[in-house]
Amino acid sequence: MKELCIIPCGNRKIWDKEPDIGEVEAKYAYTGTFHLLCRQYADLFYHDQWVILSAKHGFLLPEDPVHGPYNLSFSMKSDEIMKLEDLKKQAAKKNLMQYERQVVLGGKKFRPIADSVFEGEAVFPLSGCKGIGYMQQKLKKAIAEKRRIHC
Repeated sequence: MKELCIIPCGNRKIWDKEPDIGEVEAKYAYTGTFHLLCRQYADLFYHDQWVILSAKHGFLLPEDPVHGPYNLSFSMKSDEIMKLEDLKKQAAKKNLMQYERQVVLGGKKFRPIADSVFEGEAVFPLSGCKGIGYMQQKLKKAIAEKRRIHC
């Protein structure tokens, strides 16, 4: 089964430490612990079949340019947040609809987005966790043991 891993961007960004850096590739833009663990997991198990989901930029391939700084999440009210219709168009344009299943590394707040955008079977391997600390522990263990988290 052809799978796509979707990882969240996170609040901490490179511009927090390097405000004058300008545009960077998406894979370098996000610096938070949870994002970095998700990226490490995605690299290990999905190689180049992963994207970052950003409220401002939508689906970012690792090499896509990101302009910063910014601070948005899907739970905020802002005209700058990507609309579901735009996410669907972007997913089609970036060839993300070809995957049979999406593996979303994030909490339940991403379920409505994945369900609305993709027609495939989205799974959430971290959904049983009580909080971000538990999610991080689960990711660390999976990476250390080189074992995927079962959904």
